[in-house]
Amino acid sequence: MANRRKVGNLLALAVLAYLSRAPMHPYELSRTLRDNGDARSIKFNHGSLYMVVQQLARAGFIDEVETSRDGQRPERTVYALTDAGRHELRDWLRELVEVPQHEYPHFVAALSLIGALPPSEVVRLLRRRLELLAGQQTEIRALIDGALAQDVHPLFLVEEEYRLAMLTAESSFVERFIDQITHPETGWGRMWAQFHGEPAPTDERQEP
Repeated sequence: MANRRKVGNLLALAVLAYLSRAPMHPYELSRTLRDNGDARSIKFNHGSLYMVVQQLARAGFIDEVETSRDGQRPERTVYALTDAGRHELRDWLRELVEVPQHEYPHFVAALSLIGALPPSEVVRLLRRRLELLAGQQTEIRALIDGALAQDVHPLFLVEEEYRLAMLTAESSFVERFIDQITHPETGWGRMWAQFHGEPAPTDERQEP
């Protein structure tokens, strides 16, 4: 598991992957990560990237191969993947693809405590969430279509397809949850509303 790895930050995995293509210095790695849209999947900045590069070097997964200076700019150290780093990259990727990991999404945390809000407010917030989810789906669909139009192979868009599938699944869940709250016969809203001292919520979509 990742917590047994010498460097467990997912940014390190991306660094190993790009260094498997060619040696690079950290500035070039940062530019490559941004150019390939990895900031949508992995949170990073220049400081965290340099820290991860140092950790990977200490772990023996990458090694310095060249240091150069361009004019008055600071020295830049080029790093290459070691055999140990290549093994770590492949082993780590196999694990992430094969073994589901327990994650802690913020929305799941909110759902576990949702009873603290009155159902009328929850329904309003969920409807707003549906609008935002639809906007995100439209954005990702446009990104995928634009990339395909530029002859980008679908393999390199698979993470966006996954995001789109997750957004679609979440939208379906939210719609179902709203119905579970507001259904006039079987909805949970009446009991929930009584706890908060307010009238039961209704589903506006069912109103004339």
